[in-house]
Amino acid sequence: MTIAIFILSLLGAMAIGIPIAFALLLSGVALMAQLGSFSPQILAQNLMEGANSFPLLAVPFFMLAGELMNAGGLSRRIIALALAVVGHIRGGLGYVTIMAAVIMAALSGSAVADAAALSALLLPMMIAAGHGRARSAGLIASASIIAPVIPPSIGFIIFGVAGNVSISKLFLAGIVPGLMLGAVLWATWWWLARRESGQVAPRPRQPLVVIAAAGRQAVWALVLPVIIVAGLKFGVFTPTEAAVVAAVYALLISMLVYRELRWSDLWPLFIRAARSSAIVMFLVAAAMVSAWLITSANLPGELIALLQPFLDSPRLLMALIMIVVIIVGTALDLTPTILLLTPVLLPLAKAAGIDPVYFGVLFLINTSIGLITPPVGTVLNAVAGAGRVSMDEVARGVLPFMLAQLGLLFLLVAFPQLVLVPARWFY
Repeated sequence: MTIAIFILSLLGAMAIGIPIAFALLLSGVALMAQLGSFSPQILAQNLMEGANSFPLLAVPFFMLAGELMNAGGLSRRIIALALAVVGHIRGGLGYVTIMAAVIMAALSGSAVADAAALSALLLPMMIAAGHGRARSAGLIASASIIAPVIPPSIGFIIFGVAGNVSISKLFLAGIVPGLMLGAVLWATWWWLARRESGQVAPRPRQPLVVIAAAGRQAVWALVLPVIIVAGLKFGVFTPTEAAVVAAVYALLISMLVYRELRWSDLWPLFIRAARSSAIVMFLVAAAMVSAWLITSANLPGELIALLQPFLDSPRLLMALIMIVVIIVGTALDLTPTILLLTPVLLPLAKAAGIDPVYFGVLFLINTSIGLITPPVGTVLNAVAGAGRVSMDEVARGVLPFMLAQLGLLFLLVAFPQLVLVPARWFY
């Protein structure tokens, strides 16, 4: 009964158009009424405490770092380097997209920011070269969702706070699966590019001098992921401190080295980062109210009792959980999906003996794929808007890449060591 009240109140509020953060608060009020403990004071207190977390300080700084990187020329130089290195290969612009997405993922941690940058810079080039509009937009969208998996990842920060899991371990465990996402896109694009070899003329091979010049221009951008990963691995700084390092580094490189940012440009960037951060933080605070009430109502315990027969088969349980998350991801964005499902599903995974870091990596890959599943598909909307293509075209073009990424997801479910072994090495 308690589960039904929570779900129906949440879905009912969303169905009549109430924003997800307020819908979470309303579902929390419904739960409090069901438990007979409604108190505005407790509601306000948990709302404030939901955002009162040191690790969550990383969110605004990583948001700011992403804004500075795109406006300061770091993203553009990474794409120029990828063009110089692999642009001449048959279907080379697709490989450029994947390479640039992987590198930019290690800078911003935001799928939407990467999607907008890649669409604006690469989509016109791919269409002009002869690649199909839908397929090109689909590749850019599917490559952009690597950003929440490779550190620094805002999604991992939110999952770590919501589930009380080590954010540093989540960051380090996401490196190899994020590269695997890029690898399956590479293989899928290679297979698709063979079929249009006669329609697309390859770009001319760049001389070593040009490649070296592009490398020199991009080296300052490429140093940042190394600093973050090395700093986390050797305990130099925490994920929150890493966010500050990323923002300050991006600011200094953009203003003093590349000199593409002026003092007058900073205020609009700060405003955009503040607005994005405010949306995420209010969602987190509202979800923490529901999470506290979910725990008080013992919903995880009820779910564990309901799924008791599956606890002896962790792989089967993980497969079922992933299917549930896929379904939820078609209707909810990444952040509310994490905040809503983590307090419910993580205790279930722990009861089955599933490593919480492994669960977090697969859970985040799944919620990231949800960013390119219609009808919500935040990244699909970002690509359609920035690339000036229709939503239908993007959704059609993303299908083969999304299927490849889902195949990788269930491969990781079947073989957990593909995540756990490299993660333990990075620890």
